[in-house]
Amino acid sequence: MTQTILITGTSSGLGRATAKLFRSRGWNVVATMRDPGAERELTELDNVLVARLDVQDSASVDSAVDAALTRFGRIDVPVNNAGYGAYGPLEATPLDKIRRQFDVNVFGLLATTKALLPHFRANRSGTIVNISSIGGRVAFPLGTLYHGTKFAAEGISEALQYELTEIGVRVKIVEPGNIRTDFAGRSFDFSNDPALSEYQPMVEAVFSAFGPMVADAPEPEIIAETVHQAVTDGTDTLRYVAGADAERLLKARTGADDATFFAGMRAQFGLGAASAC
Repeated sequence: MTQTILITGTSSGLGRATAKLFRSRGWNVVATMRDPGAERELTELDNVLVARLDVQDSASVDSAVDAALTRFGRIDVPVNNAGYGAYGPLEATPLDKIRRQFDVNVFGLLATTKALLPHFRANRSGTIVNISSIGGRVAFPLGTLYHGTKFAAEGISEALQYELTEIGVRVKIVEPGNIRTDFAGRSFDFSNDPALSEYQPMVEAVFSAFGPMVADAPEPEIIAETVHQAVTDGTDTLRYVAGADAERLLKARTGADDATFFAGMRAQFGLGAASAC
């Protein structure tokens, strides 16, 4: 039986690359996005259903799941990929932006997963893939909100795998580093207030450091291969680090104590030494 994968956030980047990869390897694909009316490529592909799904709209989640089951009969894998990054000094970030970051990256992941659990429980099978980030294991300056959501995705996934084992469902986390996508464009929401002068040297230093960090980022198609591995390797492995930069950063983090690692990160971002309290 041909298997079916449902992917959130397929209008661009990793979600789109993952949809095309699985379709090329014989899967049925439910490619979901907030505005399917604007899609021109995926709608033309065989065995691909393009459906509206906004992770902040629970009715659209249920509707997309129903449409997928009507078209293909079952869903074997959801990939919780939809998300974006909110950065900037916390003091400069409005509360509505704080709430939206967690609504999309955390509550959206939970809503989509929860909508599929009755189906998986009835089938006693399935694999849930949550797209986290190396930023769910290591935090960068000015990323309080984004990293908070990705650390949350890690904890959710690790805890969830215990209970879902009882119904025959695996949970997987894919942790990319930088990807050559539009993350710095429409998927990036930066807040700042120049009047908060104390934070501005850090803002400038962090932006200066980001450029070289993303210069050699892999294409999303490379990371999509890791998603495919997570889905198809038949193991209970929980975490999949994706990308050479992610592997290097995680190795540095696990190989150093907090003080040593934080000092190295401050140096990398051009920040001064931490002041003593």
